[in-house]
Amino acid sequence: MVYTVTFNPSLDYIVNVSDFKLGQVNRTEKEVMFPGGKGINVSIVLKNLGMESTILGFTAGFTGEEIQRRVKEMGCVEKLIPIANGYSRINLKLRSNEESEINGMGPEIGKEDIDKLYQMLDTLKAGDVLVLAGSIPASMPSTMYSDIMEYLQNKEVMIAVDATKDLLVNVLPFHPFVIKPNNYELGEIFNVTLKDKKDVIVYAKKLQEQGARNVLVSMAGDGAVLVAEDGSVYESEAPKGKVVNSVGAGDSMVAGFLYGYLTTQNYEIAFKNGVATGSASAFSENLATKEEVEAILNTL
Repeated sequence: MVYTVTFNPSLDYIVNVSDFKLGQVNRTEKEVMFPGGKGINVSIVLKNLGMESTILGFTAGFTGEEIQRRVKEMGCVEKLIPIANGYSRINLKLRSNEESEINGMGPEIGKEDIDKLYQMLDTLKAGDVLVLAGSIPASMPSTMYSDIMEYLQNKEVMIAVDATKDLLVNVLPFHPFVIKPNNYELGEIFNVTLKDKKDVIVYAKKLQEQGARNVLVSMAGDGAVLVAEDGSVYESEAPKGKVVNSVGAGDSMVAGFLYGYLTTQNYEIAFKNGVATGSASAFSENLATKEEVEAILNTL
């Protein structure tokens, strides 16, 4: 079973305004709302590809109830833990002459809430997959991801981590199955500017030396790279298409990679699935569907 953890889920409210003006009343031309958060996105895409998963994390207030309602409506299984106080966040994404975002804070998550999550993690068994994705609220310890991995290190759980900076680096000693920085985040870790795939491969291998089993690096319009634990290295150009919505593309790549690997045990197929799924989400208003992914796979 695949489990995804989203510590700070959201309702993503995306509005289109033709010519946004500060200090004036602006009216939307189009608006959509989705349940958001990186782990939730991974679960939704896995469901679209035909693979079940369970969503873990925290929700609060009426916005939290709406997140739960929407993920269930999409056919996902959720075991989100309700928090007594506060509200799950609403993230506003404004599309106009420029794209802007205002992200909410989310509720304060206490020790008793974290303890409930650990009780759920106790049910994981060897061969299960756990996806730790996204940022964590300020109320939680900065070592949260590595704490979870240390807690589970004797369970033979395959763990995927999609995070930045210290959140990502701190998990490396616990040998995550796969990590997915983008090329900018990878360069930030080592305080260097990565110019091309050759540079990306060099520094991806450094993360592997520090403990990661597989390093999957997304490079937006420049494609992607996988440095796999069996010593193989795969590169791909970005599939051709018009980028409609970049939100969730990286999460979709993680979902596609896991789907490809869990169904075939083949890293090349997993990599191509990751590239195709990330691109399918980028080329669509919504997260990737199986049909959209298969259409792009046929071009790789």
